[in-house]
Amino acid sequence: MNARAAAVEDLESRIGHIFVDRDLLERALTHASVGDGAREVRHNERLEFLGDRVLNLCAAERLMALDPDSREGEMSRRLASLVNYHACARAAERAGLPQALRLSASATKVGARKSDAVLGDACEALIAALYIDGGLETAKAFFEKFWAEEFQHLDAPRSKDPKTQLQEWAQGLGLPLPAYEVVNRTGPAHAPAFTVEVRIQGFEPERGEGGSRQAAEKSAAQTMLLKREGVESEAEADQ
Repeated sequence: MNARAAAVEDLESRIGHIFVDRDLLERALTHASVGDGAREVRHNERLEFLGDRVLNLCAAERLMALDPDSREGEMSRRLASLVNYHACARAAERAGLPQALRLSASATKVGARKSDAVLGDACEALIAALYIDGGLETAKAFFEKFWAEEFQHLDAPRSKDPKTQLQEWAQGLGLPLPAYEVVNRTGPAHAPAFTVEVRIQGFEPERGEGGSRQAAEKSAAQTMLLKREGVESEAEADQ
């Protein structure tokens, strides 16, 4: 047995599910880089689409069961911290998924096997495959096992920067990633002042200022977060 076949066997052992449809499992574990365009390969991108929806359902159902009195705004924030690609990548690591992935030599060389984006996508594809092969309860069992550690830190104080928080908030609502644009720059080269505008689909843009583009982007993200939290709190109070 070669190293990858052993890794796939270990993955199924950790999950506690042996796939009936072996082709489905292989597709879930195959990155789009395989073949490098030279031949058509069935990869996991379509499965990611379904897996994202199944994951959101599992997480939302679990959150409601854990705290029946939580308001919608709080559940949305918690959901965003559970379903972003960083959380998916951590779950993938716990399941032993990285070693079982099929990647092209070039993707492996640039570190794709350790990429949160690649691992997150593969994790969602695997969830879809579990759903198709074993049903919703099998997908739920995977979620509850490999997201258990995420729930332990669910209400820990936020230490992430505002841009990361805003990105996860947008992802939790199924929206495109925030877009940042420098709308003004003043001051001399040694002491510039930047004004940046952040936009999220469906919401009014917000602006922030700083002595660097990065600082201004963080300021804009923080302003957007504060405005959104204020709107959500007012909406909840009216309910």
